[in-house]
Amino acid sequence: MKALRGTGIAIVTPFTSTGTIDFATLERLINYWIEGGVEYLVVMGTTGESATLEKEEKIQLFDFCAEKIAGRVPLVIGIGGNYTEGLLKNFDLFDLSKASAVLSVSPYYNKPNATGLLAHFDAVAKKSPLPIILYNVPGRTGSNMPVEVTLKLAKEYSNIVAVKEASGSVEQISQIIKDKNPDFMVISGDDNLTLPLIASGADGVISVVANAYPRKFSDMVRLSLSGDFAAARKLHYDLFDFTKLLFADGSPGGVKMALKEMGFGEDTVRLPLALPGDATAAAIRAFVRANA
Repeated sequence: MKALRGTGIAIVTPFTSTGTIDFATLERLINYWIEGGVEYLVVMGTTGESATLEKEEKIQLFDFCAEKIAGRVPLVIGIGGNYTEGLLKNFDLFDLSKASAVLSVSPYYNKPNATGLLAHFDAVAKKSPLPIILYNVPGRTGSNMPVEVTLKLAKEYSNIVAVKEASGSVEQISQIIKDKNPDFMVISGDDNLTLPLIASGADGVISVVANAYPRKFSDMVRLSLSGDFAAARKLHYDLFDFTKLLFADGSPGGVKMALKEMGFGEDTVRLPLALPGDATAAAIRAFVRANA
């Protein structure tokens, strides 16, 4: 799983102005991301608006990405949910021989306790033919996965290999890094916390901002991982305020707006998502134009 050390992108799902998947733009983006030097791509994560995709669309999207990536970088697939039995059926929808790992979000909305979380991921680990990256994002799921649960899962299941941590708590993530086994990977789920988390021992990031700036962000991550924090810090702060803009009024509307300004299709999002308001949109466009 060292192939997943560095920068992964939680890739957007581009839509046409009428709301269908824009496969032509997606192919251009796949080449742009790979040529930008990122280590791997994650399809059907939160940034890919997976919650708004129909089952048939998910199958088409995954197959298309696997075909166009053509083995150039690893592909991680998002398979998560808040109904365990329903989630397990989703593993049978895809030809998972085309993927390298599964990203599985902690169950949302239901707010399971530690016992429920352990039982849920026990079932996922037993079903998955691929290594699993846990995904803790309490700002979206409504509940935080306790450190003790993450560490227990990492210890007891050989195919649970990493956690994408987007709790926003440097203390919590540092505790996982301190107490984990050496082979278990900790991946940042917050772009602007990536540099300090790598300094604390994290292994990389699954990024949103790298959709727009794959070269600069993946260079920052590689410099951080090599210990060159002076050089990494400059790139970190080059994108720091822009990254905050991308989340100021909802994601992935912000990064889709940036990509449209860069010439990558439309900035369509599916309801209930909406695009950023005028002030945020103007600031995003201004940044892209100034950095063209």
